[in-house]
Amino acid sequence: MRISLKLATAALVLLCSCQPNDGWQKLFNGEDLTGFKQLNGEAPYRVEDGCLIGTSVKGQPNSFMATEQEYGDFILEFEAWCDPSLNSGVQFRSLSLPNYQDGRVHGYQCEMDPSDRAWSGGIYDEARRGWLVTMIDNPAGQAAYNKTDWNSFRIEAIGISLRVWLNGVNTANLLDMETAKGFIAFQVHAIGDSDEQEGKEIKWRNIRIKTEGLEAERLKGDLAPEVNRIPNVLSAAEKEAGWKLLFDGVTTDGWRGAHKEAFPEAGWKVEDGQLIVQQSDGSESTNGGDIVTIDEYSAFELSLEFNITEGANSGIKYFVTEAEQASGSAFGLEYQLLDDARHPDAQLYTTTPGSRTLSSLYDLIPSASNRFNGIGKWNQAVIKVFPDNHVEHWMNGFKTVEYERGSDAFREAVKGSKYAAPVYNEHGNFGEAPAGHILLQDHGNEATFRSIKIRELQ
Repeated sequence: MRISLKLATAALVLLCSCQPNDGWQKLFNGEDLTGFKQLNGEAPYRVEDGCLIGTSVKGQPNSFMATEQEYGDFILEFEAWCDPSLNSGVQFRSLSLPNYQDGRVHGYQCEMDPSDRAWSGGIYDEARRGWLVTMIDNPAGQAAYNKTDWNSFRIEAIGISLRVWLNGVNTANLLDMETAKGFIAFQVHAIGDSDEQEGKEIKWRNIRIKTEGLEAERLKGDLAPEVNRIPNVLSAAEKEAGWKLLFDGVTTDGWRGAHKEAFPEAGWKVEDGQLIVQQSDGSESTNGGDIVTIDEYSAFELSLEFNITEGANSGIKYFVTEAEQASGSAFGLEYQLLDDARHPDAQLYTTTPGSRTLSSLYDLIPSASNRFNGIGKWNQAVIKVFPDNHVEHWMNGFKTVEYERGSDAFREAVKGSKYAAPVYNEHGNFGEAPAGHILLQDHGNEATFRSIKIRELQ
């Protein structure tokens, strides 16, 4: 029996209409660069065997092959292969604006890091806040990347929840609201003048996207440690882990002036969810004065974001007892906040060079890593004090200082610092109090704080 072409066509249409429409669309057609535009650097891109291929080139900034269309909520899947000598990534919810660094691409990046550091699948905020999610606390994520083969990536951007899956492992679990919508772009990272890295390739294939019905499509499985960058808000996971806000973004509840009964009437203000020490004459604690938490803490993890102005000096102190009646700032161990490039204090020290620079343990131990995002930008400071008196300073995801409070090495450092003076060290045990207040310093320069939270460690 012969079937007419018209009847066969009708049957095919009916069959297709009965198939489930899963909503996935090709982001890249595998044939040409239709729907894309190149931004910033001029590294060459080509299409070959269904792959998008970028090639590294000397003397160019980061290059991006970006979608012409912008995307807000979506799930993006792709496979990638990166030459082991290179670094790359895929931008999402990203922007290129004339009034932001002359059109420089900025926004979230799903990292591709074949180096021994192994941070592939982390989230980097390109040309903005730097690292948001590293693999430091995610060994399973570190082990997920295959240096010699293709890797499967999945980005789930749904509202404030940003998750990355690498070869089935959740490598990033971020809450953030900096950018709600933007383009997707495939990066060829700058290589400077490296002859060894020139001409190396990054390849992407099977790139598809879904923009509807996303909640039902979320991957199930073990999640990476949650990172919450929503200002002044605790997530359900943070509350369960014992975190508490020290600043709610609206009031000064939980704080008072150092050596005072109440919060300063001047010199500090709350504005737009920020706790701000106001500019005065640059003197130490002579305007509004320092502020301290009402509660005291012994073993804890403190996290906050800070933003300093040009030439600013401030600090975060801990184990502040207020036992001494200081003429300036109250005494305690200090996580230094400083504009190293402009403030003279960066060049000063008692014994140890560099010990008064940003994120150092003031006048005692210099910072081992400067990951400052810059003046006028938000930076994250973390102080960890463990029950065994091991202490760590972190800035923007990187450890900058570690020491053992009360150890022989610590006491030797105190002897070689300004804290050896009797006014600071009346009882011979500076910085060794069993508990103390958290202090934010008024050093006469404007500094802004938000997302101040703490959890006690057992």
